[in-house]
Amino acid sequence: MMRGRGGMMMARGGPRGPVLPLMSRPGLSGPNFRSPFIPHLPFDIIQCENVFQRAKPAPDDKALTEALLKRSQELTPTPQEQSAVLSLVTKIQLVLDNLVVAPSVFEAAQLEEVRQVGSHKKGTIMAGHNVADIVVILKTLPTLEAVQALANKVSEDLRATDPHEIFSTLPNESGFEISSSEATVKILIATIPPNLKKLDPQLHLDGKIMQGHLTAIRHARWFEENAFHSSVKVLVRLVRDLKNRFDGLDPLTPWLIELLAQYAVMNNPARQPLPINVAFRRILQLLAAGIFLPGSAGISDPCEPGNIRAHTILTLEQQDQICYTAQTLLRVLTHGGHRQVLGFEDYPNIVAEMTVWEGVVVTPSDRAYEEKPPEEEEEEKDKDEGPVGEEKMDTK
Repeated sequence: MMRGRGGMMMARGGPRGPVLPLMSRPGLSGPNFRSPFIPHLPFDIIQCENVFQRAKPAPDDKALTEALLKRSQELTPTPQEQSAVLSLVTKIQLVLDNLVVAPSVFEAAQLEEVRQVGSHKKGTIMAGHNVADIVVILKTLPTLEAVQALANKVSEDLRATDPHEIFSTLPNESGFEISSSEATVKILIATIPPNLKKLDPQLHLDGKIMQGHLTAIRHARWFEENAFHSSVKVLVRLVRDLKNRFDGLDPLTPWLIELLAQYAVMNNPARQPLPINVAFRRILQLLAAGIFLPGSAGISDPCEPGNIRAHTILTLEQQDQICYTAQTLLRVLTHGGHRQVLGFEDYPNIVAEMTVWEGVVVTPSDRAYEEKPPEEEEEEKDKDEGPVGEEKMDTK
């Protein structure tokens, strides 16, 4: 029997043997059966503006745009701060590059590569945070003694280059820090991937921390290639500022913020950068709609294989916390409270207390997440994650 398109086809003689219902077939039922995970897309007015046409003209966002640009200017380091960080980074980069091309002058370890990462490399450094990050990849095993010797060598060469400046060195679990009177550079130690299987916790730096440093290199490369637009960098600073002032957004990692900012500015039907006021409002709309909630398609991590959703590094409670905080901030912003959202004017805790804006009462959103027994919560999170999630470590 044969039908046309959309119908059914059957081989001559009909099917052989009994036809079992789908859920009765081996492997598709019982306690080991796991239904396929089908993520949902949160509502995004930018993506479906042609379907939901406006009934009235768009609101005048001139005041919001001016406030965003002013706040961005306040969050951007002064030329003096940028110059101080750049000067120290340049000096340390030169010393490390010399150790790469002339390994014989330093016998404690061999350097494979030196890469700048973090907010200074990406152009999103915040005012008052004169810190840069450099990843040093070693060919040899990263013993504690070798890292200390490298710190001493870099410090000695810096003093020889600039005897009038005072440099201080501070070792830590990631490597070490070198500071001048005006700036700090974090040296993040990593090693080549084959060495990660040979690490001894008693002798070497922590393997997970070093894997995070290698991940930071991939993040910096992706940002340089995909998030170079100035609006993305401005938006990263603005969202970091929100995170610093509102505890509900604290779980957002620097990597999640960068992915979200690039998505809000560049991911639209026209494939053209959105204005900063539209992109800022869109970030709150996306978070409020649940882009980082369980079951959401979210944003795939472009630096990890397997189509991993970046927000699965967050706990279920953190995902809920980000969502209900953004919902309250969005309502305040919509009813004329942009100066309070951006931090220009002090106001009672707008995400925790009832407030009134232009005659409209804004009641903070309540949490929806209820804590479950650990085994149930772990099972639910595993179902939501699918493949193994991303490392949590990332440089700022």
